[in-house]
Amino acid sequence: MKTKTKEKPFDAVKMMREIRDKISSETQNMTFEELKKYIDSRIKNGGLKPIGQ
Repeated sequence: MKTKTKEKPFDAVKMMREIRDKISSETQNMTFEELKKYIDSRIKNGGLKPIGQ
């Protein structure tokens, strides 16, 4: 018996892996201080609001 496979219009796991790989390549040689600045700038420029604020 064969199983039916569907083409997904949106694959959340694939997207998460691509984003994680991109961030990892951008931050791989950063010091802790550089990483904190990177995260702060991404939050400010991304329009995201930290939880609890």
